[in-house]
Amino acid sequence: MKNRTAIIGGGAAGFFLAINLKEMLPEMAVTIFERGQRVLRKVEVSGGGRCNCTNSFESATNLQSVYPRGHRLLKRLFNSFDQRDAYEWFENRGVPLITQNDHCVFPRSQDAHTIINLFLNEVKRLGIHIATHTVIDSLEQLNDFDYICVTTGGQPQAENLSWLQHPIEKPVPSLFTFSIDDPALRALMGTVVEEATAMIPGTKLRASGPLLITHWGMSGPCILRLSSYAARLLNEHNYHLPLTINWTDSTETAVHQALDNIRQQYPQKKLSTIRPFNLPQRLWSYLVEKSMKGRVEARWGSLNQKEQNRLVNVLTNDTYTIAGRAAFKDEFVTCGGISLSAVNTSTLESRQRPNLYFAGEVLDIDGVTGGFNFQAAWTTAYTVAKAIAEKSISQ
Repeated sequence: MKNRTAIIGGGAAGFFLAINLKEMLPEMAVTIFERGQRVLRKVEVSGGGRCNCTNSFESATNLQSVYPRGHRLLKRLFNSFDQRDAYEWFENRGVPLITQNDHCVFPRSQDAHTIINLFLNEVKRLGIHIATHTVIDSLEQLNDFDYICVTTGGQPQAENLSWLQHPIEKPVPSLFTFSIDDPALRALMGTVVEEATAMIPGTKLRASGPLLITHWGMSGPCILRLSSYAARLLNEHNYHLPLTINWTDSTETAVHQALDNIRQQYPQKKLSTIRPFNLPQRLWSYLVEKSMKGRVEARWGSLNQKEQNRLVNVLTNDTYTIAGRAAFKDEFVTCGGISLSAVNTSTLESRQRPNLYFAGEVLDIDGVTGGFNFQAAWTTAYTVAKAIAEKSISQ
């Protein structure tokens, strides 16, 4: 029986693969190779240091809405290991989880080190070897191993994957915030709109959710999700495209009705004192000034229909220009990687090199923010572990 497995990459997918493989096949000798000094670095910073380890998927209308790339493959693989399996996997190993109102799942400890410590303890318990400061840049370096698993994570440049000699979808950044060259908007830094919609005009690309105004432009789940959907388009246009914001997440008709109601009920009140849709005060004043210069202190009853139309337009169809992308803390997700056409869709084994497997973000799979990328790592890693175990036993 072949019983030596090398895992290239000491991140989330690599550790999950190693632990599951060793549990399925205790006689398998497993070694994790990590080029850096420390393993699991991305896990440590994820979710603001709390580790958003999966999602309940309750708000996902379909997998494509949360996995712009790779949803068809994951739909197949989720039949063997999905978010419910991941939840159970962690809880059964002594890591209680909690599901937030936004459906994101975290360790109850609210500390990523709970996940890291679990992985390190499991690796030690199972006798999995870790080799840090070890650069693998040729598969021939691992000729002594029977199985090779690549879990190196997302790579910013295609050249970083060229040594694998497999078809590659060009890597481009995903999950990033937008720079907006509008000093008046940026002056509102710290303002949060709980439910907004961001769109790339002229396309079907749109995303909804909380939107945060920052000192460089816009951030928050709404923007991060749109950046994922539009990753390739934005890259093709050098991150300079028009952006439309609906600050109310409502239709023009609904906004007109809301403003009509305010005009009728509070005609003597100033625009500055009655805010529709519970918009933050500073943002509301900014939008009124933008649509009707000098009218922030006007009374609601003095608005004419033309002014109301302009106000409705800025509330539902506010336009900006994306002036570049900004990094999202230390988290970096790439769209692209090893082409899914290069792997067996049931086992993730290379179609051109037997006993070579891929798992995690090195594949052309990426999700929106909210724990979906970790879930893809758990699912693909489990798939590879199961495939190797079954193949090894049959030989």
